[in-house]
Amino acid sequence: MRFSRDAALSRLADERFDVLVIGGGITGAGVALDAASRGLHTALVERQDFASGTSSKSSKMVHGGLRYLNQRDYRLVYEALYERQRLLRNAPHLVKPLPFLIPLYGGKAIAKALNSALWMYDLTGGVRIGKRHHRISPDDTIGHMPTLRREGLAAGFEYYDAQADDARLTLTIVRTAVLDHGAVAANYAGVTELLKRNGGRVVGARLGDVDVRAEVVVNATGVWSDQVRALDEGRDPGLLRPAKGIHLSVPWDKVRCDIAVVIPVLKDKRSIFVVPWNDRVYVGTTDTDYEGSLDEPVCTPDDVRYLLDAVNRFLTHPLSPDDVLGTWAGLRPLVRDARSERTADLSRRHSVQRSAGGLITVTGGKLTTYRRMAADTVDAAVAVLGRGGRSHTARLRLHGADGFEAVADEHLASRYGNEARTVQAMVGTDPDLGRPLVPSLPYLRAEAVYAARYEMAHTLDDVLSRRTRALLLARDETAAVAGDIAALIGPELGWDEAEAARQADHFRALASAERAAAGLSETVLA
Repeated sequence: MRFSRDAALSRLADERFDVLVIGGGITGAGVALDAASRGLHTALVERQDFASGTSSKSSKMVHGGLRYLNQRDYRLVYEALYERQRLLRNAPHLVKPLPFLIPLYGGKAIAKALNSALWMYDLTGGVRIGKRHHRISPDDTIGHMPTLRREGLAAGFEYYDAQADDARLTLTIVRTAVLDHGAVAANYAGVTELLKRNGGRVVGARLGDVDVRAEVVVNATGVWSDQVRALDEGRDPGLLRPAKGIHLSVPWDKVRCDIAVVIPVLKDKRSIFVVPWNDRVYVGTTDTDYEGSLDEPVCTPDDVRYLLDAVNRFLTHPLSPDDVLGTWAGLRPLVRDARSERTADLSRRHSVQRSAGGLITVTGGKLTTYRRMAADTVDAAVAVLGRGGRSHTARLRLHGADGFEAVADEHLASRYGNEARTVQAMVGTDPDLGRPLVPSLPYLRAEAVYAARYEMAHTLDDVLSRRTRALLLARDETAAVAGDIAALIGPELGWDEAEAARQADHFRALASAERAAAGLSETVLA
């Protein structure tokens, strides 16, 4: 089985499927894997790149959500913590435990309330990670983040969750469905119409001039799910209420935290994360109503100001907009609720619905609970098909997990698992591929070639935004070498010099537009 877009497009036109999944984010990827692992003939199509929407622009946390305890959503927290442990077991190359620090500025009442909340988190399932929360001294708190303001610091609480590169997790799930379970998947394969039989039953989808036939069609398109439902129902149901979340990346030495730090935002009773990621730190997230284009959410100057103001209240040396090396903005597909005006109060639970025409739509949820969402969705498909049985994904290891510990290069092992050996072999054949892709980042030139050859990267943006995360971590530095990288991967993708130049120009324009939207100046590390 090959992970090839051309081969997938040919099969989509020629074969009939049990399940067709529309949407290549984390939810659609999970549905495709769950269905394929039950023995159902499964196809997945995505109109852009895999994980190009919210699933590459999250907080990259695999966690229960401590704040949901305050909303008394104990079931969601329990479910998420259970799924966190499954991910740590099934994808140990991609999902890693991460300690979190909550600095305590306040009196005994705040400390007592926080300690109680963390005990509840442990009891709900947080302790499954193997460690309980504990209180640490002011000196130990500062030791984890030397730039923290000491004035008023009474102590700190440390607890444990997990972290993952969301885009690579999504891609790995898609590749597991295809390479290990026979699914068919294609990116840049947008649905233009739903196919229906007499009586209005949905029996497939049209992708340009290709018709894909399926017994069951699943709408797993996140914030775009109302648009797909409109193709079925003839009108926009207006059920989703998108909420925008944004993040900023800054140099590690400006913050110097060795674990994730939770910072309270007193004015709106939220918290933001300050999280180490290689030699960067990212700060986020916001949670605000969003009314703009679903395709182009951006970080604005107000977003930058909000996050910097929040974190600077606790830093000895404030961050400035000139420190921001990258930004990303994503949209959460929250379900509307007339009882709440704040998106932060809306539940992250998911729902699965089947229309009169048979279209199954899954909405809501969060990154951590994708597997449970997928299992519930495929259960609905199985009820229609009358075959498929129960989900097998609770203990299904993702592609690359087995034997990844034997890979000596930690960077490559944490991104490719046991397939890191292929990247290493490429460097062995051509030592030039062992040079850095972007000077200040850990990615190798071989990784860009690998993305084009084996990971269905179709554009330069695919390579630099999602197969690697160079755009997020070093926007302007990456743009400066875009021409060289386009020339590197061009032969793999059949580009001539003109197309390679066009790809580089497009990526530089993307980076420039992102910077301008946030009101930032050009920033390149020395």
